[in-house]
This record gives sequence, structure tokens and C-alpha cells, in this order.
Amino acid sequence: MAETASNAPAPSSSGPHGKAIGISIAAAVGGFLFGFDSSVINGAVDALSGHFHMGAFLSGFVVSIALLGCAVGAWYAGRLADGWGRRNVMLLGSAMFVISSAGSAFAFSVPDLLLWRVIGGLGIGIASVIAPAYISEVAPASGRGALGSLQQLAITIGQLVVLSSNKGLAGAAGGASQDLWFGMQAWRWMFLVGVIPAAVYGVLALLIPESPRYLVLKGKYDEAAGVLGRVSGEADPQGKVARIRETLRKEHRSSFRDIRGARFGLHPLVWAGIIMAAFQQLVGINAIFYYSTTLWKSVGFSESQSFTTSVITAGINVVMTVVSMLFVDRVGRRRLLSIGSVGMFCALALTAVAFSQQRGSGTDVTLPDPYGPMALVGANAFVVFFALSWGPIMWVMLAEMFPNRMRAMALAIGTASNWIFNFIVTFSFEPMTSKVGLTWLYGAFACFAALSFFFVRGKLPETKQRELEEMTGETYRRSG
Repeated sequence: MAETASNAPAPSSSGPHGKAIGISIAAAVGGFLFGFDSSVINGAVDALSGHFHMGAFLSGFVVSIALLGCAVGAWYAGRLADGWGRRNVMLLGSAMFVISSAGSAFAFSVPDLLLWRVIGGLGIGIASVIAPAYISEVAPASGRGALGSLQQLAITIGQLVVLSSNKGLAGAAGGASQDLWFGMQAWRWMFLVGVIPAAVYGVLALLIPESPRYLVLKGKYDEAAGVLGRVSGEADPQGKVARIRETLRKEHRSSFRDIRGARFGLHPLVWAGIIMAAFQQLVGINAIFYYSTTLWKSVGFSESQSFTTSVITAGINVVMTVVSMLFVDRVGRRRLLSIGSVGMFCALALTAVAFSQQRGSGTDVTLPDPYGPMALVGANAFVVFFALSWGPIMWVMLAEMFPNRMRAMALAIGTASNWIFNFIVTFSFEPMTSKVGLTWLYGAFACFAALSFFFVRGKLPETKQRELEEMTGETYRRSG
């Protein structure tokens, strides 16, 4: 797949403008909430199961139901953003996560816990679409890959912070199910801590400027030019506004008509986005981050050791996401995705082999030497390659690979696909572990990693250094 040459004007600077970096960091706090929510349940799931007397099926449903809310929130986020503005939708996501965190902390039954999890999922789904879309709209093309990767970096930092918080709270109480402060169990405090980053996200949303593309959409041309000049470092902000106006003039309100095509009813580029989003989950990353503490306890680690191992894994995730940010605009999206696919396949295959040697059953399972260390190495090597590639770059690609006329709808459907497959993997992981075993599950994840390599090489365009206004369906056909 050859990269198509660009005839657009050269970027105005060699890298992202300082204010663009600061504003992108603020917007990416939505990703922090995403990471926080995806891992807060990690340390609480066993305590929740014991407190509410839940079996494997109901426990899996409590963990995963938030993801259905995420899918719905992601689906409607683009339309809400076009109507209300990016900042107002960020505020809505912040408010919903505050409500969810407080409600989950004080849950008194499974039904109301499910309700709070769904509300939180709606907020996270909204944030997962708005943050990368907003960043792609304020960032210059020369640094858009790195700034777009801030979404995934924020997710990984959220996971690291909450796993560290969970470990500290559980350690202070002597276990996640033990009372900590004011007669509340440690798992309740794990949820309540989420109010803090959600409130910070709301405050930051009030401080950042509105997206220049939204301002042009609403006819506020001078204000849009001001944002482009101050934030993006655009040398000719009025000219940029004129180009945005031209693309918008050729558009109409994004709808299903814009993403229809001859291949099973959808444009092939939309299918590429849907499949890419699905692959990011089908390699099993959230089997690590939703269930890692439970997983390591099941093979003989103590609760404290399991929390520590999960924190180390989250730390690796953060470091390698930073490495990805440093290379994404130099190496290119497709090359990093291909490297990640090969690395993930090898690491997952190693993990599957390790778990094939487990001894015992039920809660009395161990991995004899050298297979315990092998499983740890394989799982963490998988996280290394995922964080280097599919973790951040999927979000970058979804935000920039579609033509303007279909971007809002295509981004929404791609993100919803990601959440739906996240739900499928998360919901099925615990019951499937007991039915078919970890060897077959990690073997399946390895197969999807292998398939993702061929998908990248055959179906994804390269978007490095391209202006958003350049992305067209014709460009995709020439690239793919």
C-alpha cells in the first residue's frame, strides 16, 4: 500500500505548537477517565462478588455492562458535539462520571450498581469520541499523531493511577472487602476516588477554547481564526478557515447516507475503521486490565502480589505509549501497527503455552516453574507491543482517516464498534476461563493478533503528515 503524495500546503511548523500541546493534554483527561473506569473494577470485582453474592455470570455482567453504556455514548457523541459544541459535551461526560463514581461507591444492591455503571459508561463513551476528535481539530498536521496519542497515554496513566490507588486502599484496609474509613469497605473508596479526576475534567473543559471546526460550522469565522493562530500556530489562520469553510460547504449534516457503500452497505473505509476498532479489543488487552488482579490470584499469587503485578503492567503500558508518541509521526501509523501485530502474536502465544501447564482447578491453581515467570513475561511483552502500536494508534487513525463529510458518523460507528467488542471480550472472559481455560483464550487472542497484521498491510491507508481536509474516499482507494 503506497503512501499517496500530498499537494496540500506544508504545515506551518515543524512540530506541535506549545498551546496545542497544553490544550490537547486538557482534552485528553477524558481518556484518563476511560482508563480509570476500565481498571477501577479490577481491584473491586472479587470484593463486589463476595459482598453481593454474585456468580461468574453476574460478576462478568457487572464488570462489562458499563461498556454497553460506552457504546451508546460513543454513538451519540458526534451528533451532540455538532449541536452543543465540543466543550459542552465534555462537561456532560464529566458530570455523568461524577454521578457514576459516587453512585457506585454507595451502591446497596446489584440493580442500582448496574445503573451507576451504565451512567458512567455513557460518560466515558462520550469522552472517548470527543477527546480524539477535538485534538485532531486543534492540532497541526505535523504533530497530530503525537497529540492524538495523548488520548491513549491518558488512558494508560488512568489505569496506572487507579491500580496504584486500589493497591493502596486495599493494603490500608487489609483487603478490598475490609472496612477502611467511616465504616465503608475499601472497594467503595476505590469507586469514590473517581469523583476527583471527573471534576478536574469538567473544570479543564471550561478553560479550553472551542474547536475551530465547530466555530466555522456555526459561522464564527474570526473566532475560529483566532483559535487556529493562538493554539495551532497556523501561519495563515484566515486561509485555514477558508479551507475549512470550503470543505464544510461541500458537506451536509453527517448521516448514514455519508457512510453507505457497495460493500455490505457501507463505504470500505468505514468497514476498515470498524474492523480496526474490533481488532484492538479482540487481541485481549482488556482481559489484562479488567481481570489481571483476579487472573494472577487464580494462579497462586497473593492479593498483594496480584495488585503489585497489575501496577507494574500498567506502568509498562504508560512508558511504551510515550515511546509510541515519539515515533508515530516519524515512522508512520501502518508500520507501527504491523510491528505491534507481530510482537503481540509472539507474546500471546508464549502466554498460552505457559497457561497450558497450569495445575489444579477452580481457585486452587498454580503454574510450576518456569511457566509462572513465562506467563508474566508473555503478558507484559504483550502490553509492550500493544502500547507501542494498537493502543494509541487506533485512536489516532479513527480521528483522522475519514473524509470530512463522513468523519463524525464514521468515528462514532468505529468507536461504538470498539466498545461493543470490548463488552464481548470482557463479558465472556471470566465464564470462558472456567469453560475452556486460559490456554485456548490466549491462543484465540494470538490468532486475532496474527490476523490484524494482514489487515493492516492490506486495508489501512497511511495518514502520516496529511491535513484532515485531504482525506477523501478516493485517497483511500488509491492507497489500498
